[in-house]
Amino acid sequence: MANQVWFITGASRGFGLLIARDALARGDSVVAAARNPQAIVDSLGVHPKLLPVQLDVTKEAAAVVAARAAVERFGRIDVLVNNAGYGILGAVEETSAEEVRRNFETNVFGLLNVSRAVLPVMREQRSGHVINISSLGGYQAYSGWGVYGSTKFAVEGLSEAMALELAPLGVHVTVVEPGFFRTDFLDATSLVETTRRIEDYKDTVGAMRTFAAAANHAQPGDPAKLSQALLKLADAAQPPLRLQLGSDAVARAYTKHQQVEQELAQWKELALSTDFEQAARQAA
Repeated sequence: MANQVWFITGASRGFGLLIARDALARGDSVVAAARNPQAIVDSLGVHPKLLPVQLDVTKEAAAVVAARAAVERFGRIDVLVNNAGYGILGAVEETSAEEVRRNFETNVFGLLNVSRAVLPVMREQRSGHVINISSLGGYQAYSGWGVYGSTKFAVEGLSEAMALELAPLGVHVTVVEPGFFRTDFLDATSLVETTRRIEDYKDTVGAMRTFAAAANHAQPGDPAKLSQALLKLADAAQPPLRLQLGSDAVARAYTKHQQVEQELAQWKELALSTDFEQAARQAA
């Protein structure tokens, strides 16, 4: 698809910056949104098809302004990449109400703010593709990632519903589930650790903290290849609802499917026993 117009959040670094760079390189137009748009200019320079915009996704009014600026500059929005977000590492019990709230404000409510700002444009066009960046942890939970994973589980549910609601209007929705990629996600610049530490979780969450520290900048996924995969996804005539990226994400999805199938079979009799009897239903 020639000369698509992208709207990318969290575009000053990581996946967002790479996708913006690759989209520009192939001739697409890009609205690159970040809290500090100067960081985008510093990385990508001044480009006739690049519009850096200031956007804190937790501010809905700012999202509306940014979407309006995109349409004024390029006339439409073809691909929305809801990429802005950050991780929080800690046991569910260790995570304070304020830490939970802040994570949801960015990862979930921020995504909703931007989606509500952009979707009227796509509905009017009767075309578009919303790509919501979830996580491997949004498909199966891990020790230490419960709160972060719950934000991504929310993104998964929102994406499923949006796909059903928008399909008749010509708008596609895909939720992308990356595994561990070699970005700054596990670095202190992107990852928050809970203030509270509880000794009883040292063998589970403590082990995850040790793993995360060792895995930082040693993850198996290549961010450059993820960016190219996102461009292919945006070009697909019939994109998937879900796309796992990375061998670890694919393996984890298969493992979860097997676990769910086994548990469903084991408890099927009890699960089915809770329906009304046929006679009772007919009498009702």
